[in-house]
Amino acid sequence: MNRVAIIDYGMCNLDSIARAVEECGGDACVTHRSEDIESASRVILPGVGAYPDAMHNLRERDLDKVLQDQVIGKQIPFLGICLGMQLLATRGWEGQETTGLGWIDGDVMRLEPRDAETRIPHVGWNEVDFTAGSDLFKGITPGKDFYFVHSYSLRCSDDRQILARTPYCGDFVSAVQRDLVFGVQFHPEKSQRTGFQLLKNFLAI
Repeated sequence: MNRVAIIDYGMCNLDSIARAVEECGGDACVTHRSEDIESASRVILPGVGAYPDAMHNLRERDLDKVLQDQVIGKQIPFLGICLGMQLLATRGWEGQETTGLGWIDGDVMRLEPRDAETRIPHVGWNEVDFTAGSDLFKGITPGKDFYFVHSYSLRCSDDRQILARTPYCGDFVSAVQRDLVFGVQFHPEKSQRTGFQLLKNFLAI
């Protein structure tokens, strides 16, 4: 069974993602301990909250270092969810400039409404349009809806790292990939059957 380390760095309730992983066939371990991450076959970084606080918490616990060793050094499959995807960027600009993990080339910026009727944060169901072939979306039809809650998005510098976009505020990047590093702006654990299919795909990578 896949041992999945779900990183606890004090930024969200992790019960729902842990339950979803278990239901999809993984062995979920919610942890901030290096030894648990080093023994895992998969790593998930969830997150809800502010970018600067999240990076501060990761670095204060030395989690950035163990993640770098395992995910980039040893090529352990990794999934960043919501804020966890944003932290993959080079920089975040929520309140102040903050250096991210730097695994995806780009900056995290606030969504910019195109009209007065567009609400920020972006909350609710919206379609995810992917064109690049990726095992993460295996068995999922392009344009399927996933559940979002966010005010910021990752603006990629390298289009080759973009897996999917979503039509809101023009459009924004809703999924990224670099080698075995994946990120999704939506919440698969809250996206019912389609979200669970994506988690099953991740566990199979």
